[in-house]
Amino acid sequence: MGEGMSVDVEANETERLNRLNRLYLAIISRYKEYIQEKEGLSVAELPTLVTPKDEAVAKKVLEIKNSFGIYEYDRDFRQAGEKAFSFVRNEIEDVILPLEFWLSPKDTLAYMMGDVIDKNILLCSMLVGLGNPSAKVLMRIKDESFSAYVYYEFDNRVYMLGLGGSTREFDGKEEMISALGIDEDTTAYEFNNQTYFDIS
Repeated sequence: MGEGMSVDVEANETERLNRLNRLYLAIISRYKEYIQEKEGLSVAELPTLVTPKDEAVAKKVLEIKNSFGIYEYDRDFRQAGEKAFSFVRNEIEDVILPLEFWLSPKDTLAYMMGDVIDKNILLCSMLVGLGNPSAKVLMRIKDESFSAYVYYEFDNRVYMLGLGGSTREFDGKEEMISALGIDEDTTAYEFNNQTYFDIS
């Protein structure tokens, strides 16, 4: 097969995949309301999204732990947490789906993409897997503006990780909540694999 023929085959396959993706999008759009209705989660179900014991999550966590030789939580967690943060921020591609659809951390790792919520849920799962049960996803809605973070407590400090920015450090949780502008006009809640709590 000549080089020109090989390029034609690749171009045809790319065009076929593009048409297939447009077909999938048309199907999804047609059944968008039905899918979103079935995808809805109650407050009680939110903790089921954080899955530190999932095989794919545990494998990634072990990879980070092994980078320390012998992982010791008290000594290594802060650096391991930064590695998890860097991985999710830099390696997981941002994607905006045409409908509200919850991806599990396993799905996010399998496709290496997800929206801001999916990525925060994966990061929280990894931090819990690294040994810190205080790690939580924090979601904030104010004046139709939505933001999501992961925070954890370690060594008498609170660390907030913003995937669109960087790590911020606080003396305590109240200081973090104040910095986020969470007040009576804000809807805010947090969760991990063990708990859900309405902050506002």
